[in-house]
Amino acid sequence: MTDLWSGDFGNAYTRRQVNTSAARQVIWCMVLPRHVDSILEVGANVGGNLEAISQFSTAELYATEPNELARQKLNESGLCVQVTDDPASKLRFDDNAIDLVFTCGVLIHIPPDQLAASLHEIHRVAHRWIICAEYFAPSEEMIPYRGHDNALWRRDYGGLYLDQFPDLRCNSCMFAWRRMTGLDNLTFWVFEKGQRQ
Repeated sequence: MTDLWSGDFGNAYTRRQVNTSAARQVIWCMVLPRHVDSILEVGANVGGNLEAISQFSTAELYATEPNELARQKLNESGLCVQVTDDPASKLRFDDNAIDLVFTCGVLIHIPPDQLAASLHEIHRVAHRWIICAEYFAPSEEMIPYRGHDNALWRRDYGGLYLDQFPDLRCNSCMFAWRRMTGLDNLTFWVFEKGQRQ
């Protein structure tokens, strides 16, 4: 699956990205916890979310992105302290290294057999906060995506996090309606670590 995003298919996705920083800033102002010193976006593409966050947060920004073209653009932006090519299932950061780790429209592209490992890595690296912004469905649904099967899944990502990690508490959950936010009808879950239910 990483090959799909690191090659021509991923390059085409990167070229389609438009600057929606103002719309993204509104939603990130609503969901981002205050007093966060470091933030890692897993699967950042060209950094639209990080650009929006940088407008109101002084946190150090980090990113992972498998696509070389997107990584190059993100590096050129100067937004991030570090940009790596790590897949979600194998992050090179130390345990509890980053205050807040998030995905935005990334877990939806991770195949079922790699999803648990990806959630584990995100949980391992996050010191306190995890934000998950993905397409919701009450049960797993594979959705054909730009001519490809097995490239996009809707799921209850919030439930998966809570079922796999008993130390997480969901502090908030909200829907980002595309018409108002410019984001693609994503559900946002905000989790805090170390908070047993």
